[in-house]
Amino acid sequence: MTKPISIAFLALILSACSPQGQQQQQPATIGASLEGAAIGGPFTLNDKDGKRVSWDQFKGKYRIVYFGYTFCPDACPTDMSVLINGFNQFAAEHPQQAAEVQPIFITIDPARDTPARIAEFTAAFSPKLIGLTGTQAEVDTAVKAFKVVARRGADTPGGYLMDHSRMAYLMGRNGEPIAALPVDKDAKAVASDLAALVK
Repeated sequence: MTKPISIAFLALILSACSPQGQQQQQPATIGASLEGAAIGGPFTLNDKDGKRVSWDQFKGKYRIVYFGYTFCPDACPTDMSVLINGFNQFAAEHPQQAAEVQPIFITIDPARDTPARIAEFTAAFSPKLIGLTGTQAEVDTAVKAFKVVARRGADTPGGYLMDHSRMAYLMGRNGEPIAALPVDKDAKAVASDLAALVK
């Protein structure tokens, strides 16, 4: 399995893509506030159809951004399931607010995550989920802007793993950071945070 890595970041411990790396210290509130943090910034990547997509195209909408990779054996599919189930609960109770939120999955493994692979992965969770990939340099730009930890991990019989931080960023209408959604808890916690923060 992937060896855990961690960094101190806004009172969160971000862990690697493995069950052993799920030792996270959370504040008393459900999700951690990211207000005022230097997180986010412009990037341009490709969607599942190969169409160029820039960060500024989402201006005016709230954005949920998660960095991971489709070959992830555990953390990424688990986190995405919690995140999308929470979003769906929120949408059922607050459809107008949910219409103003765009969930986005950005790969940290563009060498393997082609647009076709991204399309298959995101479709398993929600038709509303946008998946983005690109060249390594383009992905690195997004990773750097969001202060994401991402590096190649252990080799496995099926290829290799990626060590990465785990966070679902809730970003505001102007691309400003708002909070880290509690995907380490459950869908109800995610739905609760979205209801409180999306206006």
